[in-house]
Amino acid sequence: MAKFLRRNSDRHSKLGRNRKKKQVWRKPKGRHNKMRDKRRGYPAVVKIGYKKSNNKREKPGVMKPVLIMNIKDIKKMGKGEVGIVGKIGKKKKTEIVKIAQENKIPLCNIKIEKFLKRNKQQAKKEERK
Repeated sequence: MAKFLRRNSDRHSKLGRNRKKKQVWRKPKGRHNKMRDKRRGYPAVVKIGYKKSNNKREKPGVMKPVLIMNIKDIKKMGKGEVGIVGKIGKKKKTEIVKIAQENKIPLCNIKIEKFLKRNKQQAKKEERK
């Protein structure tokens, strides 16, 4: 599937790769715009038909999703439920992920091993400084 790029995002650093909030899609509306004309060799434009099928989208599926905002929420979870970690800080998120790993609770929006590995690497870098 195409990653939809904002027009001229490659030309301006203010719209560039390291500025995620500025990378939002804007429809090209210019008179002579090649993306709007859908010319060959130019980035793809959003249109009907690009949406993924339901089973390929990141949805929990059969299990019931539960929003986790603190440690109490993850301890309340039962069988047949999958956790979705909400918008919380790194410290609390790390604690929740460790508890989920110990109790073998599936999390929908975090890959547990990868998250903990990255946190260890960042902690080592901070110790060196």
